[in-house]
Amino acid sequence: MDWLTTKIPVGKTASDVFKWLQMHGKGIFDTISTMMEGLINGILWVLQTPHPLVIIGCFVALTWYLQRNWKTALLVFVGFLFIMNQGYWKNTTESLTLVLSACVICMTIGVPIGIAVAHRPKLYAWMQPVLDLMQTLPTFVYLIPAIVFFGLGMVPGLIATVIFVLPAPIRLTYLGISTTPQPLLEAATAFGATPSQVLWKVELPYALPQIMAGLNQAIMLSLSMVVIAAMVGANGLGVPVVRALNTVNTALGFESGFIIVVVAIILDRMLKLERK
Repeated sequence: MDWLTTKIPVGKTASDVFKWLQMHGKGIFDTISTMMEGLINGILWVLQTPHPLVIIGCFVALTWYLQRNWKTALLVFVGFLFIMNQGYWKNTTESLTLVLSACVICMTIGVPIGIAVAHRPKLYAWMQPVLDLMQTLPTFVYLIPAIVFFGLGMVPGLIATVIFVLPAPIRLTYLGISTTPQPLLEAATAFGATPSQVLWKVELPYALPQIMAGLNQAIMLSLSMVVIAAMVGANGLGVPVVRALNTVNTALGFESGFIIVVVAIILDRMLKLERK
């Protein structure tokens, strides 16, 4: 029964793997870091170079285009004006940069994977435990290898955010594609549609609300990571929250936390798409 009292070296094995990767994968991690820094700097430049009112106008116009609802557009406009009034515009653009970067990466990876596993149910069954692990493992655990491989700053925060967020677009894309009504698929096939035509003209249009829900979830989950990302040097709305926590500053904590809520409401209302 000695084997019951002998500790399985889970932590040591993980540490050895990370050390091996750090030693032999430096070039790969440097390339990934450079690409992500380029994406972050590009989005940050777009959001911070023009006058804030220009960016607000673009968000309002995009909201009108997506929702065709003047009340939603007005909500977005008032929300951004409130953020400017509170003096959090720079922090907000930095957090939006992290959120948008994470969403670009997650949707680029997650939607194709979701489509692939929707056509291969056995593959999805094998992937489910991995997706569960990605979302249930404490997010602070992601930060340790992220810091080891990428140092401090926005990149490790982005890496941890992507790992945490990626399962959402995969699962919702899978749900949308796999629940496409069979009569629609049979009708398309009967009219001579190829598999790619069925995908682009039947499955994806039907699954679009689910895919947009996946994008919505990706944004909300990314926003939930801004405070954690601030702990590894990422700029944004998480910085004043961490500062308020360290100094027990109730006013600063509530103020910055409320701004995060306003940003979440704005993005949620902008991208809410229902099946008609």
